Amino acid sequence: MVTGLFLLGVIVATFVGFNIGGSSTGVAWGPSVGANIINKTVAAALMTFFVFLGGWTVGRNVIETMGGDIVPQSMFTIQASIVVLTFIGLGMLLANIYGVPVSTSMTAVGAIAGYGFATGTLDMGVLGGIVIWWIVAPIVGFWCGAVVGRYLYPSLDRRFALEQSEGPLVTLDRTGLLPRPVLGPKTTSREFASTLIVLIIACYMSFSAGASNVANAVAPLVGGEVIEIEAAVLLGTGAIGLGAFTIARRTMESVGNDLTALPLLAATIVMVVAASITTVASSLGVPISLAMSTVMTIVGLGWGRASRTATAGEMVKGEAKTEITVDAITAETPSEPTTIGEETTEDVQPVAQLFDPSAVARFVSFWIIGPSVATTLSYAFFIAIPMGGAA
Repeated sequence: MVTGLFLLGVIVATFVGFNIGGSSTGVAWGPSVGANIINKTVAAALMTFFVFLGGWTVGRNVIETMGGDIVPQSMFTIQASIVVLTFIGLGMLLANIYGVPVSTSMTAVGAIAGYGFATGTLDMGVLGGIVIWWIVAPIVGFWCGAVVGRYLYPSLDRRFALEQSEGPLVTLDRTGLLPRPVLGPKTTSREFASTLIVLIIACYMSFSAGASNVANAVAPLVGGEVIEIEAAVLLGTGAIGLGAFTIARRTMESVGNDLTALPLLAATIVMVVAASITTVASSLGVPISLAMSTVMTIVGLGWGRASRTATAGEMVKGEAKTEITVDAITAETPSEPTTIGEETTEDVQPVAQLFDPSAVARFVSFWIIGPSVATTLSYAFFIAIPMGGAA
């Protein structure tokens, strides 16, 4: 029998998934949208499909962690689950209103931790392990981007330059009995192949988002045995897809334009690093922030590209006086091979803005504000109105 509380739980979980879709789609597809290789509607459709794959496979591990390891599974009554999900959704909605890709995993864990603090059932060991991953992931993302930008990017750019021509990538040849897809008037086979690779990697990133973020919408309901895990994945995917087709348009614009105007090669590097960090953590059952890894990889890539104007020795000795321009990553790469430190300042003149420091500051601020709001509201509510199962 379907009860009013059950319906309310489904509605609140849908609300949370809707906001997750608004945030995570921007992170996963913002670079590709910013690089003008896909439109927002197609990005939303691909996001929904691969979120389902990620949630159905790797995401089960994260659901188990959030639904029974941070606080005991017995604590998730349907009433408590609804309240926790409500605060998760409010924390994310605050950031989505401002078009910022909030850390959904941090917000969800914060709301559950607030519940655990209030009831004295929080497993500090599990929470501590998760927080360690939160610290390590953006650092790894930054330094992976920095190393590639400083030591590998110019060489990769010369060998695998992903340049876009004007006009459509693919058109339909209607001269035969049946229309068939052919390369656009100015599209080269190399451009087509490289663009296809970027899209495949973006799908991989969507998979990693599903692996991490489906749990954020449904884990309390699964933990309280309100809904089976298979049905929960379907519910979470549908809600995330709804957000992807609607409010995600603003966050895709924010990531794709406010934060960065990435060339295709840079977008590829960012997506591979961030998605790999997220997938590895999710396979271990750790709720991880795709947003943090993505943004910090972008920042690291730009910092590494700009710092090539200093020699390695100067960087180690602290003698480098290079100006780190935020436009460095889109600078033209010299046609002749160079070694580290041989580029001149002129070689890294800005041609398009990499990232806006104020946008990065806004993103980081909401990474703190969103989880803090969810944790504080959850703790205060459960202190004022105790509820929950047996510890």
